[in-house]
Order: sequence, then structure tokens, then C-alpha cells
Amino acid sequence: MNTHWWAWPAATLDRQAAEAAHARQQTLTKPPGSLGRLESLVGQLAAWQGRACPQVDRAWISVFAADHGVAEEGVSAFPQAVTGEMVRNFAGGGAAISVLARTLGATLDVVNLGTVNDPGQIDGVLRAIIAPSTANFCHAPAMTRAQCETALRIGAERVAQARAAGADLFIGGEMGIANTTSATALACALLGELPRTLAGAGTGLDDAGIARKIAVIERALRRHADAVEPIELLCRLGGFEIAALAGACIAAAQARLPVLVDGFIVTAAALAAVRMNPSVRDWLLFAHRSHERGHARLLDALDADPLLDLGLRLGEGSGAAVAVPLLRMACALHAGMATFAQAGVSEKTASSAEIPAESVS
Repeated sequence: MNTHWWAWPAATLDRQAAEAAHARQQTLTKPPGSLGRLESLVGQLAAWQGRACPQVDRAWISVFAADHGVAEEGVSAFPQAVTGEMVRNFAGGGAAISVLARTLGATLDVVNLGTVNDPGQIDGVLRAIIAPSTANFCHAPAMTRAQCETALRIGAERVAQARAAGADLFIGGEMGIANTTSATALACALLGELPRTLAGAGTGLDDAGIARKIAVIERALRRHADAVEPIELLCRLGGFEIAALAGACIAAAQARLPVLVDGFIVTAAALAAVRMNPSVRDWLLFAHRSHERGHARLLDALDADPLLDLGLRLGEGSGAAVAVPLLRMACALHAGMATFAQAGVSEKTASSAEIPAESVS
């Protein structure tokens, strides 16, 4: 039987490189473990990149934009026209992720998968239109199987472009009015959770708006209760951009390109990717804990310990971009600090073995 590409195994981690990075950490002029998680991050990056001194110099950020049919149920505080307007803003440099990409020297790759308010051809935006929007999943599957597979493939193609450009880190971002509703419905189906447990404010809903969102998701879950397989749940409840993000996560893991995962919506896509292909999990690093209500539950399901907790809930890949300097500093410390031998500094003696690292000055 033919196996779909998304089920192909992820690349294996380079354990020898991780061990070499750990060994170097033990020789640097500091108490062992005193840089805390910065040390373990370098080990993860070494295993991904296959080198004892990893680097995060070339970050690639793909932002996938798409509209959702469920927006007609009044589940967002913003009109659907905003999706297309934000595509133009991304390309024009005025969005948060645009500023962050410039600051990082990262490639910003904007992909329009289908917007009701079509901004047309824009320099710096890839037009990969699947449809103007998904269907309203309260009445029909959000996507046909063919549409979902197209979105998965587009995500994989962006990873191939990132690889060809020499990227050493992939970040996925998203834009789509009503996509927190879609991500919440998908997360509920994948986790067996109730909508009232995971549904949050999204773009800024009040309590009445959240209650309406919960009722809409409950209707959708009842309608699609017969769906079981992860890809079928993605078709029924996801969005073009969520499917593209899932495809990107899978393809990146297969291509030895680590993924720095953003907030609630990208994490829902990552969960779908891991359910479709469990080997993908080894290639995911989680950037931050979103302020969106359901994100903590998604992180728990993926056994994820995010790097930052700043109360962010913007999306676009912004939280992941904010975490990139942390990775760069970890790599710089690892490569740039002197060893005890190079600095002529005495190493820890047996009698000092029990002295807490924090007390050593």
C-alpha cells in the first residue's frame, strides 16, 4: 500500500553532536549547569544541526493567510476583510511580524492561500489560492480532502524553499479571521476536550462572544462526530493556513530543519502534524506560552515546555520570532566562551562539588 508523504519518518537526531556539545559545556569557564536551559537548548540545536557548535543565523518565517467560512457565525471581533488587508500590511512592512523579521534579519515569506477580500497580486506575497475561504464547518467539512492535501503540500513547499535558501530554523505564522475558532474546534476533536475548556477570546471577544464561539464549536463537533483520523479532522475542522502549517511541520522534520512553534493556532497545527506523524515531535521547539485560554492544554498534550511566557496572543509567528534572540545568545555563549584551559582558570575540585552554582562568583 502506498504511504502518503506526510507519514514518511522524520530525520534522525544526531546524538553524537549533542554529546559533543554537552562535553564542551563542561569545559567552559562556569559552574556546570549554571546557564540552565541555555545549555540544554544548545544540545537540542546540536542534535538537529549535526554540529557541536550550532548556529541560528538564518531564520525563515512563513506566514500563511486564509479565510474561514465559520466567520459568518459571528465568532470574531473583527470583520473578515481584515485577513486580506493584513496580507498587504505584511508585505508593506507594517505588521508586527514584519518588524520582527527585519530586526532578526530573517526571511519573511507571506503566502496567500485564499481570502474573501482578495488583495490581488502584491510584491513579496506568494499567491497560492486554494479558494476564497473554507466552508462553514457548522454545515459542511471546512475543506475537501483535495483542498486539505493541497494546503499540506504548500506548507511542505515553503519548507523546501527555506532549506534551499540555507535556513537553519523554520517559523510558521498565520493570519485568518475566525482561525482561533477553527483551531479550537480542531484541538477539541484531537484531544477529546469540551469547547468551554479551550475556547478563548481570540481577537478580543467579550464573555458573550466567547459563549457564542463555544456554541458554534459544539455544533461543529456534533456534526463531525464521525471523523476519527487526524487528517480527516483537519479536513473537517481546520483551515487552509492550519493545514499548511501542519504540512510545514512534517516536511521540516523530514528535512532536518527544526521548527520554532508559535502560539495557540500554530500549536494546534503542530498537534495535528504529530498525530499524523508522531516522529515529527522530535523536531519541534515551543517558543512561548500564549495568553489564549486553550494553549496550555495543547502544550501539555505535546509535553512541551515553552521558552517564554509574556502574555502574547497576537499570532503571525510573532511569539516565535521574539524567542529567536534567546537561541542566538545560547549559541554565542556556547561557541564564544573560553574553556578553563584556554583562560587559565582552575576547574572545580572534589571538595567544592557540593557548593551550589549560584554561590560561586
